[in-house]
Amino acid sequence: MFADDEPSLQELMKLELPRLGHRVTVCPDGLTAIAALDKNTYDCIIVDLDMPGRDGIGVISHCKDVSPETEAVVLTGKSSMETAIAALRHGAFDYLTKPCKLVEIQALLKRVTEKRQLTQKCRALQHRVQSLEGTPRLIGNTPAMQKVRLLIEKVAPSNSTVLILGETGTGKELVARALHEQSTRASNPFVAINCGALPETLIESELFGHRKGAFTGADDHRVGLFEVANGGTIFLDEIGELPKSMQAKLLRVLESGEIRRVGENKTTQVDVRVICATHRDLQAMVAEEEFREDLMYRINPFEIYLPSLRERIQDVPNLARHLLARHRGKPQGDESLIAPDAIDVLLSHVWPGNVRELANVIEHATILCDSGPIRAEHLPQQLSSRQLQGAAKLRRGAISLRDLEMEAIQESLERNDGNKPKAAEELGISLKTLYNKLNQVSNLEQSA
Repeated sequence: MFADDEPSLQELMKLELPRLGHRVTVCPDGLTAIAALDKNTYDCIIVDLDMPGRDGIGVISHCKDVSPETEAVVLTGKSSMETAIAALRHGAFDYLTKPCKLVEIQALLKRVTEKRQLTQKCRALQHRVQSLEGTPRLIGNTPAMQKVRLLIEKVAPSNSTVLILGETGTGKELVARALHEQSTRASNPFVAINCGALPETLIESELFGHRKGAFTGADDHRVGLFEVANGGTIFLDEIGELPKSMQAKLLRVLESGEIRRVGENKTTQVDVRVICATHRDLQAMVAEEEFREDLMYRINPFEIYLPSLRERIQDVPNLARHLLARHRGKPQGDESLIAPDAIDVLLSHVWPGNVRELANVIEHATILCDSGPIRAEHLPQQLSSRQLQGAAKLRRGAISLRDLEMEAIQESLERNDGNKPKAAEELGISLKTLYNKLNQVSNLEQSA
């Protein structure tokens, strides 16, 4: 925003600032500037010190109340140190003395942009450190994991939206991080958000930000995560949990690249790569009118399926050693970290909670075994001797992995009195996946 009572300067800024790549609102006096600040948020305001209605210092003070992150610059014909000090004390970023050249304004706006970008990167780093969990890289050499790595390598350099599919706990955020780290955006922010973890009333503000006073409890101006991720990547985990009302707004952002903060009229352009993930069947949700069909097609031009742990059971020993090595700070290739009898138990388990469950098991065992190798007796009670017997049968060919999987499903159904939705939630799979697996068994029995 540019505020000055000189008509010639107003016309000049209306013409020249857009030519230099800036969007500008020109105000003829201080009161008009304050009214504009009450309606919209600006990256920077340039205000004349002496204006009718309200002087520049008053406009800056109001700006800092309603939009603290907006940078302010004083434009004055009084080239005195007292003027500069007064402006800085009221929160001004810098000041310019009239008459000033257009190149000086452009250089100053460039510094404002650089400062805002640095602030966004710092916020994204804080967000990343707070939310980071799980292993820092993908572990596994099975064909399924080799395919995942190949797909990441192919799509990462592009700006395509990617949809990551897989059960809960398989490590979908790790795939998203790998896509970001191998892209041209790697030096810019990576921001992750779980769409199912936020109340419906707050998710719009979390994603797009809000103005002070936009709703009850909005005591400060807030920058949304799309703006924090500007220039980088935003990861929308559990996109299937996004409320229907927000799906339309997300679709508009994906199509236009523009966001609108809650309580504002103007839009803000953002350059963000979007990666989504879900454990749910979006096709089934579309059929049941729980998910917008146009949004589903918009978020999945490229899909990556992350296999469950039971689909790559051969990776369990390496994963377990890697997780244990992280706890102890030892080389992850050290096979002595876990004893053979413990490996047998780990290989026999169906892992309904996937890698997340394995991480919890290893943490439990680490506490019990002190500094020695993990043995079978250090593992949690649910990984019992019965599962060890199942592993022995599996190695002898007496029982298949599918049989072990179905055994876990039947046990979960028994514990939940036949309640399939509760059993699916306990197993960490979708209800449709549970029905599919039960139907597969039924079909095999009928064919037999």
